[in-house]
Amino acid sequence: MAKRDHKKNTGGKTARRPQGGNPSQAHSRPPHKRPQEARHGAPLRSAGLTPKARDGFFLFGRHAVEAALKNPARECVRLIGTAKAMQASGLPGIRPQLPVEIIEDDTLLRSAVPADSPHQGVLMEVRPLPGLDLHDLMPLVGNKNIILMLDQVTDPHNVGACLRSAAALGARALITQDRNSPTESGVLARAAAGGLEVMPWIRASNLAQALDTLKEMGYWHVGLDGHTDKEIGKLSMGDNIVIVMGSEGKGLRPLVRKHCDAVAKIPMAGKVESLNVSNAAAIALYEFSK
Repeated sequence: MAKRDHKKNTGGKTARRPQGGNPSQAHSRPPHKRPQEARHGAPLRSAGLTPKARDGFFLFGRHAVEAALKNPARECVRLIGTAKAMQASGLPGIRPQLPVEIIEDDTLLRSAVPADSPHQGVLMEVRPLPGLDLHDLMPLVGNKNIILMLDQVTDPHNVGACLRSAAALGARALITQDRNSPTESGVLARAAAGGLEVMPWIRASNLAQALDTLKEMGYWHVGLDGHTDKEIGKLSMGDNIVIVMGSEGKGLRPLVRKHCDAVAKIPMAGKVESLNVSNAAAIALYEFSK
């Protein structure tokens, strides 16, 4: 379970979970009737879909929805989709007590997802995952512990792809700053391909302070930067590594870079100047996990 108490020196942040509610209505107006929802799969008709929970958002696509349903830490509000998609996917059977709303026309689904995003006939309203603290990473496990830290990487597709790579390559956690980085969203979850539900994601208020805390916990810090002579494959470091990556435009901020024990690059053939941050993260994670 995630810890709820704040650690003053870690830069960690704990998520808050406000409860959803309906605004009070004047007595002179008839009460608003919600679309019938669905434990029994009643058809849903509405002008558009909006989250019922105050902090709710929609996941879309079968993979992202299934991963969330299987994550015991994820609070799911309702499952929404076409009758055909529900029957074919078997998703309602994962959490039988979750309300299910059947959509007769998938244009309603399209109103709740970004343009050109494939929803595969399924949406699910969820609440954000509980907040985690750096000390949730203790104790060290096994011979290798790899953490990926992103310094002001703001694109949700990139952060989602980094979560996917971190999960695939056995990282302990992803760390981002609580400001200037994306929050949980359907776009990020789809890019993560299930990684959002299995990879611990810590949002730190101060990355430099977080690096200090991780050093006390036994981690070495390696920053990635193309403008250096050192190559990641030639570094001699310990087995517990924090890989620190900056944004594609600005790179590592000076204070974060100063807290790194080494700064290295991924060797390039020279035909392109740089890699997308998520691609570079995957290469670095593989290199240090060997």
